[in-house]
Amino acid sequence: MDIEALGKGIIAGDRRALSRAITLIESARADHREAAGALLERLKESGLQALRIGLSGTPGVGKSTFIDAFGTMLTGQGLKVAVLAVDPSSARTGGSILGDKTRMERLGRDPLAFIRPSPAQSHLGGVARRTREAVALCEAAGFDVVLIETVGVGQSETVVAEMSDLFLLLLAPGGGDELQGVKRGIMEIADLILVNKADGDLEPAARRTCNDYAGALRLLRKRPQDPPGFPKAMMVSALEEAGLRAAWEEMTALTGWRREEGHFDARRAEQARYWFEEEVRQALLARLRTGTARAAMEEYAARVAAGRITPAVAAREMLERLGEAMSEA
Repeated sequence: MDIEALGKGIIAGDRRALSRAITLIESARADHREAAGALLERLKESGLQALRIGLSGTPGVGKSTFIDAFGTMLTGQGLKVAVLAVDPSSARTGGSILGDKTRMERLGRDPLAFIRPSPAQSHLGGVARRTREAVALCEAAGFDVVLIETVGVGQSETVVAEMSDLFLLLLAPGGGDELQGVKRGIMEIADLILVNKADGDLEPAARRTCNDYAGALRLLRKRPQDPPGFPKAMMVSALEEAGLRAAWEEMTALTGWRREEGHFDARRAEQARYWFEEEVRQALLARLRTGTARAAMEEYAARVAAGRITPAVAAREMLERLGEAMSEA
């Protein structure tokens, strides 16, 4: 693969080159991983940045419909929008439907938009293993906004906060009272809580839910990266396209404040450190699945299963053996 030509194509805004590059970084083949690393190093020189927006919510809350309406609004302002949608994978077969794009009909036809669905596979946290690298590719391709839609499984989807500048939590009317709102986890990382489907007969329920969560947010500990009034809860309707511009104005205001105060760059530096450590962890796990380490793992696993050794002791001995092997190398 000609990495130099692929990199030039991405910087030039070639959608096919971008799609090929995302396929490359999602591959687990060793030669593809090496090529992907070289490509990302090549594109780092572009220095381009996009506003990264993570979006989560329970299934059925209308994430795809919201992205379709919100993204179309942004492209209407002349902004280039990339959508990285992560689909849940089957625990048995590992397959995914990858149907998010079909629910974004207008955005899918928009020349200023790019939509790429990816399977979550076995990766936890609501995002795919290589979503962060896909974001970097979209930035190099010149997109102004990158929307990262998570699987939508509940309160554990906090990994997306480690690759986004803003995190939006989408809720449905009647999605919980104030007590529900103070739950830790996903609530603590949200910058904006958007109560969707605030239209028709659901508008009164949406207003109550919005008020409940606004009250709950005031009970959470103040974060240093937030100006007065944030995080906040708002009502939107993707169906009637109501509240979208107001939500975007809040996002741009928050981002502008963080840039001026130095929080934006500091957060990105923290995220880079996080992903460095994550890559090291994943590389160590991969090493345990190959060569002599794999045989040792199976040996200890058999002893644990037979009750001859506890899991904690087996893990400590396995790590000691791995450390000795690394020292000798």
